[in-house]
Amino acid sequence: MLPLLQQSGLMAIAFCFLFIWGACFGSFLNVVVYRVPAGLSLWHPPSRCPHCGHQLGARENIPVLGWLTLGGKCRWCKGPISPRYPLVEVLMGLLCVITVAQFGLTLEAIAGFTLLFWLVALALIDLDTLTLPNALTQSGLGLGLLFQVALGWRENGLNGAIHFAIAGIGAAVLGIWLLDVIGVVGSALLGQEAMGGGDPKLLAMIGAWLGWQNVLLTVVLACGFGTVIIGSALGLGKHQRQQPLPFGPFLALGAVMGLFWGDRLIALYLNTFAG
Repeated sequence: MLPLLQQSGLMAIAFCFLFIWGACFGSFLNVVVYRVPAGLSLWHPPSRCPHCGHQLGARENIPVLGWLTLGGKCRWCKGPISPRYPLVEVLMGLLCVITVAQFGLTLEAIAGFTLLFWLVALALIDLDTLTLPNALTQSGLGLGLLFQVALGWRENGLNGAIHFAIAGIGAAVLGIWLLDVIGVVGSALLGQEAMGGGDPKLLAMIGAWLGWQNVLLTVVLACGFGTVIIGSALGLGKHQRQQPLPFGPFLALGAVMGLFWGDRLIALYLNTFAG
């Protein structure tokens, strides 16, 4: 019994550490979401109050706890600080724990959490600005291909690295072409632009990380989520038909599901409809 208790205690400590580690990345992600669309440096100036410009101290920058100790207000001007900041930090902390629980302390876990960082950042930016910055989609694409090379090298040396890299490039191209076609068809049917220019690039990035099968799965899931959510918003009068909506968050959500459950969802589909 004692060894089991000790093991459980060590696992709890490990997951707490992972949560804190992920929350720290969530804190930086908040900076990325705010500064990248504005064309600002990620490093200078240091974090500060959005209302009075007061530079935050070390204790005020502690993920989650900093916001709680301040009561959600700037210590100097008492201006409100959005609760989205600690919520994003909590989200990334939980995603870090879930990723390691799913993949263990492996290359796949590091890659999975890196992909999640890019997906959450791009989803939030798209919600805020209706844009998907090239700086993030292109860097995410490059990192995805590097991951494929590393994975292939581990599997079969140079030949494996080349094979996996080609597969990643092919999945990225499929992502671009697929959403370009959907965008053209959707625009013709709706009589207005149906797809932003950044969405195919985001799907290309997802393909570089997750492969061509998950590109198809991501599109199916994203369209399903989008149909339900947008249809509900229209029915409740919360959205106008001509009002643009970001598609990036739906793609990101589909990719998250593909990352964690893609193989099972694809197998379920094949067993149900192709078996």
